[in-house]
Amino acid sequence: MKTHVRRGSIAAALLIPALVLAACGGDDDDSPDNGNGEGQQDGDGGQITLTLSENAIRGGKNTEAAEFIEDWLIPEFEAMKAEEGVDVTVNFEGAGSDDEDYKTAMALDLSTGEGADVLSLDGIWVGEFAQAGYIAPLEEVHPDATSWDGWEQIPEAVQQNMTFDGQLYGIPGGTDGRVIYYNKELFAEAGLPEEWQPTSWEEILEAARALKEIDGVIPIQLNGGVNMGEATTMQGFLPLLVGTGANIWQDDMWLGGSEQVQQVLDLYATIYGEEELGDPLLQQEAAGRDNSFLQFSEGSIGMLLEGDYFWRSVINPTSDLAPMENRDEVVGWAMIPAMEPGAGINGQDFVSMSGGGGHVLNPNTEHPEHAWDLMAFMESPEALMERHADDPRITARTDVNDEIITDEMIRFIADEVLPITAYRPGLEAYPQVSIALQEATEAVVTGMSPADAAAQYQSTLEGIVGAENIAD
Repeated sequence: MKTHVRRGSIAAALLIPALVLAACGGDDDDSPDNGNGEGQQDGDGGQITLTLSENAIRGGKNTEAAEFIEDWLIPEFEAMKAEEGVDVTVNFEGAGSDDEDYKTAMALDLSTGEGADVLSLDGIWVGEFAQAGYIAPLEEVHPDATSWDGWEQIPEAVQQNMTFDGQLYGIPGGTDGRVIYYNKELFAEAGLPEEWQPTSWEEILEAARALKEIDGVIPIQLNGGVNMGEATTMQGFLPLLVGTGANIWQDDMWLGGSEQVQQVLDLYATIYGEEELGDPLLQQEAAGRDNSFLQFSEGSIGMLLEGDYFWRSVINPTSDLAPMENRDEVVGWAMIPAMEPGAGINGQDFVSMSGGGGHVLNPNTEHPEHAWDLMAFMESPEALMERHADDPRITARTDVNDEIITDEMIRFIADEVLPITAYRPGLEAYPQVSIALQEATEAVVTGMSPADAAAQYQSTLEGIVGAENIAD
């Protein structure tokens, strides 16, 4: 039996009057368009009005994105359509709310057949919205979408961020990747190579054992426990799990306390228990993740698994978080190996996990062709290079990354990590499943056996999704 999300399951939590009012900006009587095509003139020379929704607002949350949309994207797109002889006006429906509130507002609009023509959507929500019937595969909304030449520039692994059950629901935007960061100076002191790339979990442990010989150094930081939150799942558990050849959601089933889950928990037990290669107390502190950042920047942690955010924002020499003046000289990085060569998903030697979002078409749009043109233009090389000219980030497109990324480490993520990465399942139950995984790692960190922690996870998972939706 497959896990099904009832159409009303998302909307059930939405009927809060204040939130309903906030969600229905497109229903304002003074607005020229309510996002579902009313008030639009169809295409024989008449004006067409499209709406674009994003959780960004000038002067507030994601202000740079809002400024880009209003100051460059919309004028350029309207001018492009005018050259084609089409009179298009794009209205921007910006928000500056908590992500969950934004998600709730979108779900409410879509559940009633309304909402903007083009919407930004976190990849972690795609499956949930698809199962609820709020979004549809691109080819069902606009058949020509799948022939877009931009797909050739987006690796298949990255396309998975906006894919559910093998069907594309949108165009992915920015993304990221996870690696192992390591301190080259500590490696040299421990007799380890400066250019290091482990090919198995055992080689990671061998490096940790060598680092343990240095007084005052924590060999490895592998996020664990509930206080680390989603960082435990994304930077710790899931990259290791895909390194065993398993996914937390596969073949329409959740993975229970399986052999692969136990293999991951065994590694946590080795690091935080048997061999004392990590600091278990750090995993239990309320500010444990921030403290691990600081300790790495000060040279007291040898290896740390994190995303490119860590390089760009945390230990950047100009950062206010944990700046490293000598970052470029001292910090190395390596891909996360599978448990052993070839043991990862798809027979991979190396693995990673990524996050990010993208844009989807409202299946109720009155103008799918023009809405698609707007969405494709947003993810065109011209638009992306303009958007990220002063703040180079990893985009979904390899051609754009080739142009805008000059940082060696970020280039490594774009070139080496994205083609082999994986994504979390965008399902309604995932946040609860993630917490259950965090609890399992915390149990091991605090002394429970991996077998018992896996059994505890299995029991918790059954309470979340039902035993019939769990693979053996």
